[in-house]
Formats: sequence, structure tokens, C-alpha cells
Amino acid sequence: MLERDRQARGTDMAAVLIGNWWALALRGVFAILFAILAFFWPGMTAVALVLLFGAYALVDGVFALIAALRAARQHGHSGALLLEAILNIIIAIICFVWPAEAVVALIYLIAIWAIISGVALMAAGIALIRLAGEWLLVVSGLLSIVLGIVLFIVPAAGVVALSWWLGAYALLFGIALISAAFRIRYHPV
Repeated sequence: MLERDRQARGTDMAAVLIGNWWALALRGVFAILFAILAFFWPGMTAVALVLLFGAYALVDGVFALIAALRAARQHGHSGALLLEAILNIIIAIICFVWPAEAVVALIYLIAIWAIISGVALMAAGIALIRLAGEWLLVVSGLLSIVLGIVLFIVPAAGVVALSWWLGAYALLFGIALISAAFRIRYHPV
């Protein structure tokens, strides 16, 4: 009985997708258009991502503030929620007022992460060399450190790379959606 219900739901979903094949194709077209924007205007793409994150941080901050006020009314313990709300709203304001600077700050955070994780990988690799002669971990750590240094020296390269990776994803995603849409277009339900 359960298996038959599961198959019926799957058939219903398939029928909806086949009946709306054009929506998949349209999503694919928009993904490809986004990819083109990401490739040709990487700075604009990165700023758009920061603005989108700013919108998320603002909404999250408002909801955290509401939760903090409700918690304060009920039992008085709302300090952590209030701090979270304030930080989210401050981050949102920074993203909206200084989006380009926020992108560069993100690139610097990635650079710091790359260097710290690179050092950790090199340390682990050196320990493994002594035990098993494994040197690839040291190489990967070194590559991570080099990435971090490059991002510190040329943060714009990080902005471009971030946008291009997102563009490459959007391009492949769009092509896959359009292909799927036209493959199912005439499929019988």
C-alpha cells in the first residue's frame, strides 16, 4: 500500500514537471543569463551577492530581535538573542552601505582561512611524512597558503574568481535544466 502511494506521488510529480517543461527551460535560460553577467561583470555579481546576504542578515536580525524581545518578556534571558540580532543588523547595514568593501572583507576572510588551514595541513602532512612518507598533504597545505597570500596581495582576483566559479555553476546548471526540459517536453505521462 505504501509503495503504491509513493509511486502515485512520483507519477504526479512527473506529470507536473512534464506539463510545465517550459518552466524548467525558462529557469535554465535565466541561469545562463546570470552566468553571462557573472563572467563579464564579476564585480557586479559579487556586489549583488553581498547585497543579497545583507538582505538575509537584516531579516534574520529582525527575527532574532523579535525572539529576544519575546524571551525577555517571558523569562528575562535574552542577551544572546539580542546580541545576535544587533550583529546581524549591523552586518546588514555594512553590506548595504559599503557593498564593495564587504566583498573585499569576505575575500580577506577567505585568505585568512586559506592560510590557517594551509598551515594545519602542512603540519599534519609533516607528521605523516615521518610515519608514512605522505607528502601530498604538505603540497595541498602549501597551495592553500599560496592562495591566501595571493588573495591578500590581489583581493580583486578573489572577487573575479568567486564570480567566475558562480558563473560556471550557473552556466552548467542552466544547460542541464534546458536539456532536461526539452527531453521531457513530449514525454507521455
